[in-house]
Amino acid sequence: MAFLTTILDGLGLVTAAAAAWFWYLSGNRRLRRVSRFEKLDYADLNRIVTAFNRASILNRQAAKAAAASAAALALRFAVDLVARI
Repeated sequence: MAFLTTILDGLGLVTAAAAAWFWYLSGNRRLRRVSRFEKLDYADLNRIVTAFNRASILNRQAAKAAAASAAALALRFAVDLVARI
């Protein structure tokens, strides 16, 4: 059981670090601010939509990694609880 809890602890740490890294990457990308006097063309709109899509993908990956971390740590606590019984 000690080996299983060690594996689950490691998995929880790795997935939590992955979630933090994905959220860092998502927040690190800045959008160029657009003035209301500026005329937007299709290339500008394409860059804006692409930036939003990439941030959305990174946020989705971070949420999945956070969920995996929570599941690994929940399993670890469940294994620890079963070992006590």
